[in-house]
Amino acid sequence: MESFRSELEDLRNPIVALDIIDLEKKIRLFRDGKIDSEKFRSLRLARGIYGQRQEGVQMIRIKLPFGRVSTKQLRRIADISEEYASSTLHATTRQDIQIHYVSLDKTPELWAKLEQDEITTREACGNTVRNITASAAAGVDPHEAFDVSPYAHEMFTYFLRNPICQEMGRKFKIAFSSSDEDTAFTFIHDLGFIPRIQDGKRGFRVVLGGGLGANPTLAQLAYAFLDADQIIPFTEAVLRVFDRYGERNRRMKARMKFLINDLGLEKFLELVAEERTALKYKTYHIDTEILPDPVLPEKYTTDNAYIQDEEQYARWYSTNVFSQKQKGYFGVYVKIPLGNISARLARHFADIVDIYASNELRITINQGYLIRFVRKEDLRPLYAALDKVGLAEPGFDSVADVTACPGTDTCNLGISDSTSISLALEKVVRDEFPDLIYNNDIKIKISGCPNSCGQHGLASIGLHGSTIKDKEGKVLPALVVLLGGGKLQQGEGIISDKIIKIPSKRGPQALRLLLNDYECNSQDGEYYHAYFKRLGRNHFYQLLKPLGDITITKQEEYLDWGQESKFILHTAVGECAGVMIDLVSTLLYDSEDKLAWAQEALDHNKLADSIYLSYSAFINTAKALLLTRDIKPGTQFQTINDFQKEFVDSKAFEFYGNFKDHVLRINKHEPSETFAKTYLGDSLKFMEAAAAYRATENVMVEK
Repeated sequence: MESFRSELEDLRNPIVALDIIDLEKKIRLFRDGKIDSEKFRSLRLARGIYGQRQEGVQMIRIKLPFGRVSTKQLRRIADISEEYASSTLHATTRQDIQIHYVSLDKTPELWAKLEQDEITTREACGNTVRNITASAAAGVDPHEAFDVSPYAHEMFTYFLRNPICQEMGRKFKIAFSSSDEDTAFTFIHDLGFIPRIQDGKRGFRVVLGGGLGANPTLAQLAYAFLDADQIIPFTEAVLRVFDRYGERNRRMKARMKFLINDLGLEKFLELVAEERTALKYKTYHIDTEILPDPVLPEKYTTDNAYIQDEEQYARWYSTNVFSQKQKGYFGVYVKIPLGNISARLARHFADIVDIYASNELRITINQGYLIRFVRKEDLRPLYAALDKVGLAEPGFDSVADVTACPGTDTCNLGISDSTSISLALEKVVRDEFPDLIYNNDIKIKISGCPNSCGQHGLASIGLHGSTIKDKEGKVLPALVVLLGGGKLQQGEGIISDKIIKIPSKRGPQALRLLLNDYECNSQDGEYYHAYFKRLGRNHFYQLLKPLGDITITKQEEYLDWGQESKFILHTAVGECAGVMIDLVSTLLYDSEDKLAWAQEALDHNKLADSIYLSYSAFINTAKALLLTRDIKPGTQFQTINDFQKEFVDSKAFEFYGNFKDHVLRINKHEPSETFAKTYLGDSLKFMEAAAAYRATENVMVEK
């Protein structure tokens, strides 16, 4: 504990220190059975702490906005992984780094050490604004209208710890692409931004309502051009609507794409417009100079590096290197199998980067790294240094570069393996189709379940974990094969089609059939999604149908990839605090906390924050009393309506005026000091009256 306190003293940001102290306190309360397990789950997830498949340990997700990480930060993460976790750094498709097998009780101390190098885990998981992603090449992309990096950074900073997006019905994902190529896949995000210059002004093409998961949906166009100083106000208004109207009971229907589908895009945007009055900022200027310039090494002089295999170097140069928009400099992509790199190798990697490139790396959305600002004369020695440690494999973002989530290795939701099979598929490409390292059209992506953390729903060849039963009812690990997905341009894309389910061990055989078929039947220059559309779904179903036939099976097909024992379907088990919790009291306590934070925000003249916290307390308090009647509203808006009907209209609870109108004043007023004080006072009175009402009800029950 003394070590933990000393780590906190080194932090420059008192808000962060208080946040970490609060986490440590909440862990103790949870251990003592004084916090409901669901409430604690929400709290820890919002701090990047995710329960693993293995009992008693956690995955920690480290939030790196738009994948930006310095070599110093990479060394810090590597050191922490060795001290607290499994010594492996896993790069994700959302440009985060995850470490695994961490003790819950050690998470505050771990977080404090990360923050010493300005690295956060806050809101990396949970029903929050998740890590904001962007094209890894942003800032050096020769095709970009302008660098989107500072816009992504300002968006991240604005919504971190923002009261409007701490306890939404579901997660919310934002992406910035550097150009019309849409390399950040904006079309699968809740909000996506693509840069534009119109009449000399900077702005963005804006799409919204996309998402993958079990029900993939393409984003819709919100604005062909939105001024750059409007993107944060617009995003805040969207989040306020999503928070108020989004589903909360039915998790599978709680993403924003379902809300837009229910309301219609026009109605949704009308509700967004209604929030404008209450916004903290009507315009928000983005400081395009907010990020530091890259630190470049002194000119590195060396004899021409000895390269053992010149052909391999040529392949690497062709597939992993590009000319930056900055004349004389090159970007170099590093392929990392499964996104996993050991702590020791990560430190060595950082040392190499510091010698030959800028001190800033970018994690890519296909789980690799981008080295930036390499001089032409340093490309050969850089290759030699990378090759020496096994980091110079050609074929970045090609057919041979398979994207995969951790799956059953660590995730509770994983159904069948997604990692060992990825390596097997890469081997098929490398050994049998070597020229496909030059093909960056066909993308192979794998998830361990239908939730698409591996982005299988937008892949040319996508796979997700499943199960299949033989004629005797025995379960085999399986893969669902999806084909024909991909990105187009300008925020548009194609969702892949489900074709067939096959035993997992037949995955390499399926890949051989698909790639051979493409080589035989594709037309010159034909992209895979066009080829799939031309031949039609049934062609591919018939091609793969024999692999789905399990009337005859081999014994090895009952074993999952990387396993030696018979496959057993794992079912995630929820956490338990160990004692019964009074959920009504928990909600009322939470209202007290929110009102205290509202007063604190008011004291610091953060008027909009104070108002939103008072609103959240209104909702929590009403929900607490509805729970006493076993009423569980699906949205905040429904909570307001149900309370009006069940308690106010029936005169069961004394409330002067219309409760619904009273609460929804939140988007009818500018965030003034007068309104903030009045609204806070009203919410406090309501909470006190609700507590008194509940106490009276309890007395009557006892009698």
